[in-house]
Amino acid sequence: MTVLAPDPAAAAEAPRERGRAYWAVSDCWNITRRSLTHYQRQPSAVVWQLGFPILSVLLYGYVFGSAMKVPGGGDYREFLMPGMFAMTMAMGFMNTAVAVVTDAGKGVVDRFRSMPMAPSAFASGRGVADLTVAAAELAILAATALLIGWRAGGGVAPALGAFGLLLLLRFSLIWVGVWLGLLVPTPEAAGGLYAVAFPLTMISSTFVAPSLMPGWLGTLAAWNPISSTATATRELFGNPVAGGGTWVEEHALLMAVVWPVAITLVFLPLAVRRFRLLSR
Repeated sequence: MTVLAPDPAAAAEAPRERGRAYWAVSDCWNITRRSLTHYQRQPSAVVWQLGFPILSVLLYGYVFGSAMKVPGGGDYREFLMPGMFAMTMAMGFMNTAVAVVTDAGKGVVDRFRSMPMAPSAFASGRGVADLTVAAAELAILAATALLIGWRAGGGVAPALGAFGLLLLLRFSLIWVGVWLGLLVPTPEAAGGLYAVAFPLTMISSTFVAPSLMPGWLGTLAAWNPISSTATATRELFGNPVAGGGTWVEEHALLMAVVWPVAITLVFLPLAVRRFRLLSR
């Protein structure tokens, strides 16, 4: 029997026949697997990311909870927990930024750019990995909330929809984190962005209703994307909702989708473009 040797030209042509979509997905998966491996080997990173929201729940829920009022009535801890879920998802973009700038500082990003990989793979792979970790964080935080007495009284389907909105917010802010991580020069500079991110999460309906704030500050808080997600999830969870009667608060479910979609449409192309423009 005659055995034919493989044709080198045909072997080289086979990968190209798979198309750009195949390689974009394949490269995305490789970046995702690499990022998740880091979390697997350093689980303390996830514990550290969850430390602040869990401590905030204990601080605001038990130390200050008896002094906090919910307009319209209701238990403050039930009002607080959806806000904490939203804040945790929002603050996660800083972890993305630090991870990206760390890779850039170590030359990992330059090595990726020198490889024949899809330009979108770095951003998309980072996004899938961070969204997976965010889902695990949200599950742990929800379990903590259940232990302290929080309940979702709106039903199973609305509760799943609320968790979906929380992950949608996190998904959109991943691209902000990737873009910032490729923009700032050092991990120390990325860490300094917390000074900007923290007030943005605080000036929202996370802890108190915007209607209880001074007029101009309450307007900023009501139009904060985090507030829309927090208010929408409170409605879906069946928890107390402190609506102030403004248009954005009355249409929180709509805005909880519009804001993340708008953020993604702006920052995802910016992140991919920034990756392409980096010097070798």
